[in-house]
Amino acid sequence: MFGYIIVNKPELKFKEFDLYQSYYCGLCKTLKDQFGRKGQLTLSYDMAFVVLLLTSLYEPETEAGSRKCLAHPFVEHPTRINRFTRYGADMNLLLSYYKCLDDWEDERKVTKKALASSLKKKCRGIAGAYPGKAAVFQKNLKEIRRCEMENCRDMDEVSGYFGEMMGEVFAWKKDEWEPDLRRMGFFMGKFIYLMDGYEDVEKDQKTGNYNLFLNDFGTEGFEGKAERILSMMMAECSRAFERLPIVENTEILRNILYSGVWCRYEYVKKNRERKVTDV
Repeated sequence: MFGYIIVNKPELKFKEFDLYQSYYCGLCKTLKDQFGRKGQLTLSYDMAFVVLLLTSLYEPETEAGSRKCLAHPFVEHPTRINRFTRYGADMNLLLSYYKCLDDWEDERKVTKKALASSLKKKCRGIAGAYPGKAAVFQKNLKEIRRCEMENCRDMDEVSGYFGEMMGEVFAWKKDEWEPDLRRMGFFMGKFIYLMDGYEDVEKDQKTGNYNLFLNDFGTEGFEGKAERILSMMMAECSRAFERLPIVENTEILRNILYSGVWCRYEYVKKNRERKVTDV
């Protein structure tokens, strides 16, 4: 369900992409250092965005470094690490853990159960450090599972539960910026959930898995309706972002919000159109 909140690389300057990548690599390094290679497997672009957003808003002291890794064993890559990198790593692991448990409950994916088991001890510690956030994650995943069992077709309700989870991640602390951060995370979470459904609708149609778009898929106007819904989610998310007093990294953040989030959508849409044309 993660991996949609990415940059549109061709539209960024080289130095901007390198800066963005340094935060992504910093998150990857932190996951490995704190949770080992299995923790590193949970790395997501979505949480890299959260790290960059909170860093740009709160402007904490940031440690710049470099490292080699399995993906880039011969060349050192810049890294940037601060308090939000560590916070992002904690949230990344906790969300991934609960998602693995949810996947096991829904589809009996053995690999997900195995990963969840390997992360359980670490996640217990994170949940202890962030009891309020852990409770929100568990409560809303339970509601999502209930909706799936009842075959609920209310898009606003079901996607809203995942939105509540992401809103909790974005709202790092209670201060004057919490309402806009929470609102931003809420609508981005809804976008992620709905985008995941849009991408998986063909597969779910074949397997019978729950998907909010199943009733509309294949009907006239489906693509237009899906695009309008997704656009509304990102419009509200971006509106909240623009109210935040962010000066640093605005070009990168806007690239993601106004362009990058649509890269996967355009790929899925064009690939689907190509299949129809081939038939």
